[in-house]
Amino acid sequence: MRAAMMYGAGDVRVEDRPDPKIIQPTDAIVRTLASCVCGSDMWPFQSMPATDTGRPMGHEFLGIVEESGADVTGLKTGDLVVAPFTYSDNTCDYCAKGLHISCRNGGRYGFDGVDGGQGEAVRVPHADGTLITLPVAADSQLLPSLLALSDVMTTGHHGAVTAGVSRGDTVLVVGDGAVGLCAVLAAKRLGAERILLAGRHTARTDLGRVFGATDVVSERGDEGIARIQDLTGGVAKVIEAVGTRQALDTALGALLDGGTISRLGVPQYEQGPIGPAEFMRNITLTGGASPARAYIEQLLPDVLDGTLTPGRVFDQEFTFDQTPDAYRAMADRQVLKALITP
Repeated sequence: MRAAMMYGAGDVRVEDRPDPKIIQPTDAIVRTLASCVCGSDMWPFQSMPATDTGRPMGHEFLGIVEESGADVTGLKTGDLVVAPFTYSDNTCDYCAKGLHISCRNGGRYGFDGVDGGQGEAVRVPHADGTLITLPVAADSQLLPSLLALSDVMTTGHHGAVTAGVSRGDTVLVVGDGAVGLCAVLAAKRLGAERILLAGRHTARTDLGRVFGATDVVSERGDEGIARIQDLTGGVAKVIEAVGTRQALDTALGALLDGGTISRLGVPQYEQGPIGPAEFMRNITLTGGASPARAYIEQLLPDVLDGTLTPGRVFDQEFTFDQTPDAYRAMADRQVLKALITP
């Protein structure tokens, strides 16, 4: 099969790899119909040390079940399925609490001998616990929005849920990437009345307005904080969808005392402000990696009936063999989120 491998910063190659095979009786083989490049893939694309072996890439995909192990009972050959961006058994104590990201028997695609999602086929461990069957045809126009449930939409939803967004709220979303835009969509779905989107890329913030943003703040740093304060007097609920210290500082500067910040962006820093000043403000820092498996079935009906359209974040399509071009286009900010198809 053809699959994408990263050999270091800026070095993504599409190579012939062995076809995946059933190893454990709980495995399934999924033939990929659609995958994508994640914003989090951009961090290793910019900084990964060179390696001779390469790393399988991709963790968001949907496709057709081709084969399953003897212990797989909930899936059959020919099923169209979406895969959360991590696999899980859906039976351990963490999964029972809806924290599938911490599954005791789970893991990540592209590691420990498991295929990456940016390839023609994937061996999925714990297939019964991981994969969710989709009640649409394989050529459905809904596929991009269904693929978004694999990560980006469920991550945006996680931010809105952990920030405690509810009807009538004012919410700030920091970051106009695909996750930030899906956080806008999620906050709107949960009933937020006013949604400020901090971003400075017009095409993205325009889509943010379509998704439900009522205000766009294009200023950055102290100017951005001052603008948010002028507009709102401060906000009680913030979703930080970038992962840089500047984004966190903006969230803290805009936050009212007693408020909540949900962090969705993978942090690119090891230390942050947690000293006496923050202590005295009684603020809550929450969020983290989304337990996507816990949310997909909640959001799926709204995607199927067209209420949610997160697939609009995919603004350019590439073939498998064009995956290196997709990485470069996203790194150069020519593309918001790249869709990859066979």
